Amino acid sequence: MNCLANGILAAVVLVVSTEVLAMDELHKKYACTSCHADNRKLVGPAYQDVADKYREAYKKDPAATTAKVAAKVKAGGSGIYGPVPMPPHGHVPEADVQRMVKAVLDMPSSKK
Repeated sequence: MNCLANGILAAVVLVVSTEVLAMDELHKKYACTSCHADNRKLVGPAYQDVADKYREAYKKDPAATTAKVAAKVKAGGSGIYGPVPMPPHGHVPEADVQRMVKAVLDMPSSKK
């Protein structure tokens, strides 16, 4: 690999790593990690389960699917993943909700 390719690869890794860290920080800031984890159910569903549930819709229309899931986060509710309700998160700025939802929906499939 030449120096330019190495530099580009390093920049991509840095951007992706920075974005992952930012998502982790947002999820912690708004206490999402109190009820959710990446690959296992806690009080609420695993982020992976959410990503898998909306995968096909997200492939077809990422903007609409992101908006739909973000609206569910803001409004709260129950019944989709079980009887335990998720409280509304109307206090979370829309831009942060959109970023967190997009990060979850961008998770690779858990299905092999």
